[in-house]
Amino acid sequence: MKKLSLSLLLLLLFVSCNSTKNVAEGKHMLTQNYIYVDSVKNNSSDIQKYILQKPNPKFLNLPVGLYFYNIGDPNKPKTPATWGEKNLRSYNFIKNIFSEKQSIAYAKTFIGLNKWFLNYQGPVIVSEGKVKNTENNLLTYYKNQGYFKSKVTSEINRDSISKKATVAYKITKGKPTLLDSINFKIESLVLDSIYKNTSTPSLLKTGNQYNDKVFRNEANRVLKLFRNNGIYNFTESALGFYVDSTRTDNKTNVDFLISGGQLKEEERGQYVNKPYQVQKVTEVSVYTDYSFTRKGEPYLDSINYEGIQFLAHRRNKFNPKYLSQSIFLKPGSIYKDTLRNLTRNHLKSLKNFKSTNIEFIPISGTDDELKMLVKLSPIEKFTLGLETEITHSNIREIGSSAKFSITNRNAFRGAELLKLSFLGSYFNSNSGPGWEFGADASLEIPRLIAPFGLNKLVPKEMSPRTLFSIGTSFQKNIGLDRQTFTFLSDYKWQYNAKKTIQLEILNTQYIQNLNISSYFDIYSSEFSNLDDVAETYDTANNITTNPNYPLSTDINDQVPEALAFMRKVANDTGFKTTNSDEYNDALNILNRYNIITSDFLIPVLAYSFTYNSQTNFNDNNFSFFKVRLANSGNALGLLSNKTNVNNKKTLANIPLAQYFKTDLEYKKFWDVGGNSVFGIRTFLGAIIPYDNSDIPFTKSYFAGGSNDIRAWQTYELGPGSRNTGLEFNVGSLKFLTSAEYRFDVVSKLKGALFIDAGNIWDITGSEFVDEESKFNNVSSLKDIAVGTGFGARLDFSFLILRLDVGFKTYEPYLTGNKWLKNYNFSNAVYNIGINYPF
Repeated sequence: MKKLSLSLLLLLLFVSCNSTKNVAEGKHMLTQNYIYVDSVKNNSSDIQKYILQKPNPKFLNLPVGLYFYNIGDPNKPKTPATWGEKNLRSYNFIKNIFSEKQSIAYAKTFIGLNKWFLNYQGPVIVSEGKVKNTENNLLTYYKNQGYFKSKVTSEINRDSISKKATVAYKITKGKPTLLDSINFKIESLVLDSIYKNTSTPSLLKTGNQYNDKVFRNEANRVLKLFRNNGIYNFTESALGFYVDSTRTDNKTNVDFLISGGQLKEEERGQYVNKPYQVQKVTEVSVYTDYSFTRKGEPYLDSINYEGIQFLAHRRNKFNPKYLSQSIFLKPGSIYKDTLRNLTRNHLKSLKNFKSTNIEFIPISGTDDELKMLVKLSPIEKFTLGLETEITHSNIREIGSSAKFSITNRNAFRGAELLKLSFLGSYFNSNSGPGWEFGADASLEIPRLIAPFGLNKLVPKEMSPRTLFSIGTSFQKNIGLDRQTFTFLSDYKWQYNAKKTIQLEILNTQYIQNLNISSYFDIYSSEFSNLDDVAETYDTANNITTNPNYPLSTDINDQVPEALAFMRKVANDTGFKTTNSDEYNDALNILNRYNIITSDFLIPVLAYSFTYNSQTNFNDNNFSFFKVRLANSGNALGLLSNKTNVNNKKTLANIPLAQYFKTDLEYKKFWDVGGNSVFGIRTFLGAIIPYDNSDIPFTKSYFAGGSNDIRAWQTYELGPGSRNTGLEFNVGSLKFLTSAEYRFDVVSKLKGALFIDAGNIWDITGSEFVDEESKFNNVSSLKDIAVGTGFGARLDFSFLILRLDVGFKTYEPYLTGNKWLKNYNFSNAVYNIGINYPF
């Protein structure tokens, strides 16, 4: 039966993989386009977008979508009745055993399956008409580049036997045309004055190659110039370029004409030319509860604040003092497009309005005055949110979590966002099932709240915002049953369209471990290693009475006995001399125990700078850079000189985390054509403790996971060339770099090929850290691990479900050959994630 099933599968694949199965006689399927520019092959994405016919999309050089289409049959029946006539035997069989209703459902199943296959793209048949239109597209493209004498020809190469064809487009550019004299003719004195006073130079320069894009940019520059200097009714139709095409020396003269007025309809259908004038906004009205369905209803609430009229159908729910700070065109100001756009963007950033509409109406009887109408449609005051996630790590097995939130908009009439969130999760950890519950409250205020007038340091144009947050969480049977309390005050503003600045002021977290006694039950590998040390210790000291080995496995005695033994080893200088490796192992375990089980107070001051050139969600050519500088414990450390038994500084008897931390991240993406994107990501981070402080486990770096080095699980890799086998591995230095090629497969299915490289190391200089884990110099870069793999993603626009398969390509901890030793599916790591890894 298995052999029969395999044979049927192979037969199905053979039939479907005949890519020209549904190509009619005399037709040919397009398999490749070739573009030659001056006899040189060219695959530029700038040219590809002018090709009207492209071959079927391919995955690993195979037209997978076409294969699916070919499994279907366009000639099969479309209704249960016709399907039953063609498959009478099976139709009647189901009908006789069950009923007519079941046989109809049976037929619909096969009809639906066939339709599903046919939803994929069928074979692309070469069209001479589209090839000719592509010629015209390419000719227009090169003429717009200044190659006025360019020529484009095409050649279709058909293979009648295979029913396949290729198309070659051959382009001869010729000599480019250069700009010679450039003359500006401005008919309006008002416009001429504005133009002459600008400091922005023209983009049209004598000697430059003609380029249609430069002319469009110049028109846009002049349009912005006038509309940002009070000429509200100025449009691009008032601009004209006249190019001299009579010259034969590959040069051209340019006349740039700017008309002096606008045609307006007067009484009795007559039009007159109205000269341009600088216009002012003299009236501003803001409708705070605008609704198209209530258009025409009276506004019963009216408030005038600093010349701005705030209107509402019922009661005005927004404080005019704060809402007016988002209106940048004040009564009496000259009209500017930039201020109009700034007003719209600032109002949108309040996150209180689902639509923001701004209109300008000329005031009757004047030619230079405008009335500004701002129509705001509020979002529902209360909204609910739900987020879910599936997680997996080297410490926790498969788990799930959910976050429920309720948001109160305009909480205190100043467009504030008050948000209450509740988090619950369930994990299957190494020690059995566990859960976590947390809650937090946050208040986001769309302005800076700071004493001593510091809020004036950031202009309102930068959309400053202040965030206060407080929260707590409790864990049960997850790690050491950690309890956390957090408080955050955060300032953020948009320095410009691409740059964002963020300040975290006293971002304080208190971590308390409630179940220290279960440490060795959770981190069993630590206990196993310590047990080996105990066996060696007893042998080296000839201990037979009250031996240390085996250490107690009773959870009530495990930690006290293990601690007593580690302290005994630490004070045994003879054992240190004769068994240095085992001595160091015991001290390492003791050091890790002290860090993991310690409570911590972590007061952080941080500065972040972000640069992001992405213009919108669909922009695939952009750069991203972020730097974050953080310090913990520097300010609060001045308030206390007390230390605990481990000589760590404390505040209110709680160990104080004291460290400096720097994170650098850079990402770059390129659109390589054909809906394909190539991206790189690099991360470098370092954390250095001071004043004898430890680094909290939650603030340390780790490697591995679905958004990291995907060939290793979370916490599995490092540090350095160590292969500890521990449940967790952390470090104080991290380097990570990734490259990924993303491409379309079929429909919503996307593919990816990736390579990840990086590791973690220790740079604290601690005596407890072994040499293999330390970053000493450039030679430590040989410890960089490399993982490669492929992925599949389902793109639902609002959500991307991701599966990545990572293979261990270079393993720095191996002896001998470190390349491709475990490069197989049995050692691969399967990562399930949401959205892209970077």
